Amino acid sequence: MQDSQLGIRPATAGDADTVAGLAAELAQSFPFSRAAFDRSYPAVLAAEEACLLLAVDQATPVGYVLGFQHPAFFASGQVAWVEELLVRPEYRGRGAGRALMLAFERHAAGRGCRLVALATRRAAAFYQAIGYQESAAYFRKVLGDAQT
Repeated sequence: MQDSQLGIRPATAGDADTVAGLAAELAQSFPFSRAAFDRSYPAVLAAEEACLLLAVDQATPVGYVLGFQHPAFFASGQVAWVEELLVRPEYRGRGAGRALMLAFERHAAGRGCRLVALATRRAAAFYQAIGYQESAAYFRKVLGDAQT
């Protein structure tokens, strides 16, 4: 990012309000619930398999990436899955998303992951530009009450 001081760092408990504000901006299948976020945030921070990174331009939070790792038979080892990537609109196209993904990839590689994967409907061009290849269709089934 030109004329900026972009930093990528792990999110902390003190970043809850910041990450909640960013998460509320994410195009989602479910409405954002601060109560559900407040229940999930400490669990994400405590989970060894989770990685939550925050992008900050000087003192301004501009985005985050949330992903998890798990073993997979098809990969003969660990894989990492990006659940969420959000960059504020005014920072898109300026390198914040690329920096978040590169930091997540370094984290995954450092933990022995063999690949990073994700699902997207709107950002295929972005992911292709940073070296991702289309691999499979994404199917889903909503379970239970989606409002809780």
